[in-house]
Amino acid sequence: MRMRPTLSWTPTEDVPPGTTDLEPVIDLLRTGGVLALSGAGISTESGIPDYRGEGGSLSRHTPMTYQEFTGDAQARRRYWARSHLGWRTFGRARPNAGHRAVAAFGRHGLLSGAITQNVDGLHQAAGSQDVLELHGTLARVVCLSCGAFSPRRELARRLEEANPGFEPVAAGINPDGDADLTDAQVGGFRVVPCALCGGILKPDVVFFGEAVPPQRVEHCRELVDSAASLLVLGSSLTVMSGLRFVRQAARAKKPVLIVNRDRTRGDHHALTRVSLPLGAALTTVAERLGLRVDGEAPPYAAPPPG
Repeated sequence: MRMRPTLSWTPTEDVPPGTTDLEPVIDLLRTGGVLALSGAGISTESGIPDYRGEGGSLSRHTPMTYQEFTGDAQARRRYWARSHLGWRTFGRARPNAGHRAVAAFGRHGLLSGAITQNVDGLHQAAGSQDVLELHGTLARVVCLSCGAFSPRRELARRLEEANPGFEPVAAGINPDGDADLTDAQVGGFRVVPCALCGGILKPDVVFFGEAVPPQRVEHCRELVDSAASLLVLGSSLTVMSGLRFVRQAARAKKPVLIVNRDRTRGDHHALTRVSLPLGAALTTVAERLGLRVDGEAPPYAAPPPG
């Protein structure tokens, strides 16, 4: 039986409601040294749903866990059928105004760095540099046996060849790139092994139930230490992978600001939470700072590992 990961939280503290006043965000960025931490909410305007907001995918979709993926061949077959279809849509997503505004903040030296919990590559596609992908990237796959990395587009080509005529219509696409398909739609989908050793291939992302690599966590901690403040963009901070950096900043008495329409698990650590759509809010911030927000950049390609 597929178990549902623990992905929700119940607010237990009274915190002030969100505001629509962008002045604190403008002042924070004007000072500089801001570390941005983004979540799925910044990508919703690109057509990628978030997990927990209104209409979030958790209401209809249980994400794959690492334990299920590695321990159940049928689960892997189901995952790759759904992910292969999802990649066709996911790979066509383009940066929205929020991503482009963050790129403008970085381009003008207002950010000390950027951490994203997303696996969609849209920050980089918008022109952001040196983005630390906390949960990895869907644009690359890794072999669990030999450790070799390869581009997702190469795997997509191999899966197309192995599954001619695979054209089901998905009920929806999820933040992890997984499409909603029934078992009947998955049918006899064929999974391909590592081209080098025949091992099991996995997207180079951190599944639920899987630990973020320790060196990546340490790098994030160093970014928090060196930043003057932390700006959270579109994350509910429900899971500890992102919340721990908010707690770290708060312990160090660094200002924390959150832009997210709904309440977050980190609200009581923040000076304020701005409850506005990300694209419009960040575009307004950029304009108030006198920054030009560029148009769409070329599609993102994952960098080589290392």
